[in-house]
This record gives sequence, structure tokens and C-alpha cells, in this order.
Amino acid sequence: MASFALVTFDCYGTLIDWETGILEALNPFLQRLPEPPTPLEVLALYAELESQAERHWRPYKEVLVNVMVNLARRLNFTLHPGEEEALVRSLPSWPPFPETNACLKMLEERKMPWAIISNIDQDLISETLKHFCCRPALVVTAEEARAYKPHPAIFELALKKASLPPERILHVGQSLFHDIAPAKRLGFKTCWVKRPDRDPYGATPRTQADPDYVVQSLVEIPDLLEA
Repeated sequence: MASFALVTFDCYGTLIDWETGILEALNPFLQRLPEPPTPLEVLALYAELESQAERHWRPYKEVLVNVMVNLARRLNFTLHPGEEEALVRSLPSWPPFPETNACLKMLEERKMPWAIISNIDQDLISETLKHFCCRPALVVTAEEARAYKPHPAIFELALKKASLPPERILHVGQSLFHDIAPAKRLGFKTCWVKRPDRDPYGATPRTQADPDYVVQSLVEIPDLLEA
């Protein structure tokens, strides 16, 4: 553990099962279609539309509205007034992965500080934090950085707030595009969460990256730190 002074996590997709949350929020709309797309097709389209909406800074709530409107256009379903905010309303209820709190509890017991670096608004992350058994040492959001991962600004802000060199931080993420590739370019050590029961890309754009470590579950993280 002496090698690292802080573990930083991506939130949505890594600690929070956002794919389940996204699909449950979209299911009522997909059922309006005569031939609904498969879950993987929906997630791939979500990845495309979200990354397009995040190219320039806007609040994440506006990103989600933009994604919802464009999903309706691309899949050809109708949105009634107010339904464009369906993803925004659902986000606070998106569940943590089953092993998330076990991992965070082990880190807390072993006195290892942990933090969150997330493409999110401050008020939305405040709701998500209620799902966790303990509190992070710090939270860094896209709203603070006025930039979305993979833009380096959000990682640079995390380094500033943590007052640590990047090599003393292990950054953990499910997304090669949003987390592993940009964090490694800045000198972070990186750990890719590649869950065996999930598509490795899911709701994130496809890209190549070379993580320092690969795990199948978050509960491997505490032991990895001690190895």
C-alpha cells in the first residue's frame, strides 16, 4: 500500500451500475417500438450520443436531455412533454454494483483514502453518494472542471485537489475511453475493471489503452494494493 497514497474511482460504470440504470429508464420508450433494439445496441448508441454531447462543456443534466432527444430521433420513438428528462430523473436511483460497498468498506478499514473523478454535476453526485457506505476523501466533477473526461482538465483538477503526484494515485475505471487512456497519459497508475459478465465497452466508446492492472471485480482492489 505504500506505493499509493490515494485510490480514485470513476463513478458511473465503475461504482454505479449505470448500464442497468440507463436501460431501465429507457425501457418504457423502447417498448413503444415494433422491434426494439437489443440492450447492447442501445448502450452503443448511448455511448455515441453522450460522447458527442460532451465535446463542449454543458451541465450533465443538459447532456442527458440531449442524449434522450437524439435517442428518440435515431430510434424513431415519440417523446411527450417532460419525457426528455427521463434519464435525469432516473440517475439518482441508479444502483451501485453488488461489490461496490464491500470494496469501499475494505479500503476504509485499511486506512486507504479513496476519491471520485466523475463526469457529473455536483447536485447529481450528492444524490449518488447516498448509495455508498462511507464518504470519499474528495470528489472531483466535470462541473468543477468545466470539462468532461477524457479531457485532461478534470484529472489535472484532481491532482491539484489531492496535492499528490500522479504516480502516487491508482485510478480505477471501467471505461478505457473516459478513464484508463487519459489518466495514464497524465502519469496515473491505472486499473481497468473488466467485468466478465459485461461487454467491456458497453455504454462507452471503443478505444485502445494499456492499463497497468486489470481486475474483474472491485473487491480485488484492496488486495491488489497490498500485493
